[in-house]
Amino acid sequence: MASASVDELQMFQWKPCPEGQRLVDLLISDHLEQAPKSRQLASAMADQTGTRFLDWIDHLVTDRTGLIPDLEGAGFTPAGDHEGMRIFAHREAIFPRILVGSEAARGAALKVESVADFLAAHTLPVEVEGRPLGQFRRARAWSDRDTALWVIERHGHPGFEHLETDPNVEVAAQLHLEAFRTRNRDYPTDEEAFAAIHAGIDSAIAAVGRDWTADLWFAAERDYWMRRNRAARLQKARQDTLGLGWANHDHHTYRCRRATFHLVIGVFEKLGCTCRERFYAGAEAGWGAQILEHPATGIVIFADVDLEPSEVTGDFSHQEFPELGDLGTVGLWCELHNESILEAGMHHLECQFDFDALRSQLQAEAGIAMMKPFTDFDHLRQQFTEGERWAVAPERIERLLQRGQITEEQAEQFRTEGTIGSHLENLERNDGFKGFNQTGINEIILATDPRRQGATATGA
Repeated sequence: MASASVDELQMFQWKPCPEGQRLVDLLISDHLEQAPKSRQLASAMADQTGTRFLDWIDHLVTDRTGLIPDLEGAGFTPAGDHEGMRIFAHREAIFPRILVGSEAARGAALKVESVADFLAAHTLPVEVEGRPLGQFRRARAWSDRDTALWVIERHGHPGFEHLETDPNVEVAAQLHLEAFRTRNRDYPTDEEAFAAIHAGIDSAIAAVGRDWTADLWFAAERDYWMRRNRAARLQKARQDTLGLGWANHDHHTYRCRRATFHLVIGVFEKLGCTCRERFYAGAEAGWGAQILEHPATGIVIFADVDLEPSEVTGDFSHQEFPELGDLGTVGLWCELHNESILEAGMHHLECQFDFDALRSQLQAEAGIAMMKPFTDFDHLRQQFTEGERWAVAPERIERLLQRGQITEEQAEQFRTEGTIGSHLENLERNDGFKGFNQTGINEIILATDPRRQGATATGA
């Protein structure tokens, strides 16, 4: 396996950006001070969904041109122009884009899954810009004093300009979304499974383009995962009370078999995702991941796989792995449930929350407990909900038993108790930190191993 260069392994070294956070907080404070309706919404987000106003912001608009040197000093760089305003984006941190112009109308724009759902949730009979099935829609929800709150719905369109799409293309997008939501996930062979996946994606790309296809694909994947996870359904319902949807998603986690890992990466790359940092949880955990990001949609993927220490420096995302006799945490999960891109669905969706608020609210409202945090830094906090326990198909248990990859005692446990299948993950990012915990992951990975889960155990 070809080795990666030192530059390749070190090119994604994310750091907290407190100065950038200070400027974003300043503009949010400006907005909330001038916008009573936005303050009410921010309070409702905190109380009803355990989320922060910050984490829903698509972009901010300001006429404070004097902030431009400070923005540039904090790492924001010019990213084009729109209607006489300069667009600033931060490439090294997770911050909303900032539009600056001397004649700009101050405001904030929130990202939502559906503009219509947001307007309906708040009984706002306002005009919507963009077609009902289009790739880009927005509406001015409220105007208070000298500032406005907009809501933005994007489907693979990162720009600010309106798109005039063919109605036939819009209908085609809905047909392909339906196809992704209802796709077969169980095939006799890997060749048939991935051939079908590629055929569906190729058809969608030909009809609506790659970026829109990526948006449709992951919307369908979230839907499939949510149907199999009670915590997800509850939290989605809470966010839907405010018309927000899953627009606060942080990353989508797929568990993969070694034999098909390069094929899964190939699917994501066809959708337009690019490989970012590689992740290794350490020899004790026996697990690693490739992080991918989609530039147009902002979707981030954590693709997990059993990994040997000698494979860490290789291009393990694009070359075939030899089979291992023993299964690690990820491999066993896939053998018990099938892999994430097929029958199992995502292992978890991680969204951005007010960490403490979500934990206390889910426990109080529905008795949903959290596992011990596996990251608890000032700039990054992470923990899983207690896992959703799934039944395991008898033939999968017998196959593992015959291969000697589980014991008879473990087989009986899986037959009678099932095992943990998926989670919702609670995440809070501060200071724009874009990366992940590279050091404290062993404990949580070992805790999520199906062989360690009894009927009362918590795990992933």
